Order: sequence, then C-alpha cells, then structure tokens
Amino acid sequence: MRPRTVIHTPSSRPLTGAAVLLAGTLGIAVLAPGPVGSPASAGLGSDEPVLVTGGLSARLHRGISGAVADGPGWLGDVLEVVSEGVLLVLGALLVWVVWRTWRGRDAVGVAGAVLTGVGTVVAYAGSEALKLVVDEERPCRAMAGRVVAGCPAVGDWSFPSNHATLAVALAVGLALTRPRLAWVVLPLGAAGAVVRVAVGVHYPHDVAAGAVLAASVTAAVLLVAVGAVARLVASVPARRTGEGGRTPVRTRLDG
Repeated sequence: MRPRTVIHTPSSRPLTGAAVLLAGTLGIAVLAPGPVGSPASAGLGSDEPVLVTGGLSARLHRGISGAVADGPGWLGDVLEVVSEGVLLVLGALLVWVVWRTWRGRDAVGVAGAVLTGVGTVVAYAGSEALKLVVDEERPCRAMAGRVVAGCPAVGDWSFPSNHATLAVALAVGLALTRPRLAWVVLPLGAAGAVVRVAVGVHYPHDVAAGAVLAASVTAAVLLVAVGAVARLVASVPARRTGEGGRTPVRTRLDG
C-alpha cells in the first residue's frame, strides 16, 4: 500500500496572507487621488471625475511621457507592443510552469501556478471595481499633454492601471511559485507597469496602485490556499491510476 501523501502547511500562512492583504489595502488608500494622495480637483464620492493636474505624480508623468513624445516616431509603437507583449510573455510562462510542474509531479508547484492565475483574475476584478469607485480621469485628457498612444475613451478611468495589475500579479505569482524565474519575471512585470506611464495613459500613482493591488492579492491567495490546492492536486493521479500510480513528489511547503 502506498503511503498517504501529506502536504505540510505552516500555520502562520493564513495570518501572513491577511497581513499582506491589509498592507496592500493601506497602500492603495495612500496612493488614491482625492482626499488622500495626489492633488485632485474632485474628491472620492463626487459626481465629477477626479482630475489630477498637480503634485509629484503629475510632474513625473509629464517628464516621462514628454521625453517619449519628443523621441523618434517609432518609439511609441515599440512601447505599445511592449505593453501588450509583456502580458503575453508572462501568460505563456505561467502555462509553461503549469505544464512543467504537472509533468514533474510537483503538487505544490502546480497549485502555485494555478493560484497565480486565480490571484491575477481576482486582482484584475479588484482593479475594475476601484476604477468605478475612484473615477480618475486619464492624464492624457486631464492635462491634455502629448502622448504616443491613443487616449482611452471617456469613462475608461485611470486609477488603478489594469495593465500594471495584470503584469505584476503574474510576475509576483510566478516568482513565488518558481523563485528561479524571479530575475526574469519581476523586471518584466515592472516594465509592463512603467510603459503605461511612458505612453501617456497613466500616472505613476496609477501603476503603483495596480502593482500594490496585484502583489498583495496574489501573495495572499498563494499564502492562504496553496496547501489545500496542493493536497487536491496530489490526490488526482492516485484516483486516475490506482495503486500503481505515482503522486507528485514535492509535498512540503517551506515556511
């Protein structure tokens, strides 16, 4: 009889996950425009959109997007491709990690990769909800500066950045699941966020908030749920192959 597979989950993980989520919430509150954060012409809860035209974030936006707008004409097209390409590369890496860990009978790795996808979806949903609450106008409309990308339609709000949320969520989840990939995925996630400022469609505080949201949600999901999902994954080969089957060999979570 094959020994029962045991996934060891440190008891501190749920508490750590809750602390990470709380820290992320506080970070987003600080970065939000209006009463707290960047100067704006309307506060949260107003019927009018929030217009950020002054403060450090607005100055950084002008400097970064202005430098790109003053550059060669092809630079904007390249940055637009990079903005979308980063998400495609990170998504492909996630699929590769799922395949690799499944073939390697790594229950914890499979769980981490799957939960990275879950965390990314949850973070994205949170960014969409925040957009509807904050109603911050895009900098390309609020400040009417020169940009290299088309300004999104009216009502497509700026805070937080969806692209930054998706890129950082995938990057953080992959780095936590496969630390050896951190040197690749974390710079990619950062690039996916910064490019949105460079092409002129987001303020720095937008992409910072998206990054904080993504990192905190994805890390919390992994901390809280990876043990339970790993146990579920470990049981799948046993049910399919019977007594002669092989269960995932990595069955311990490090604290």
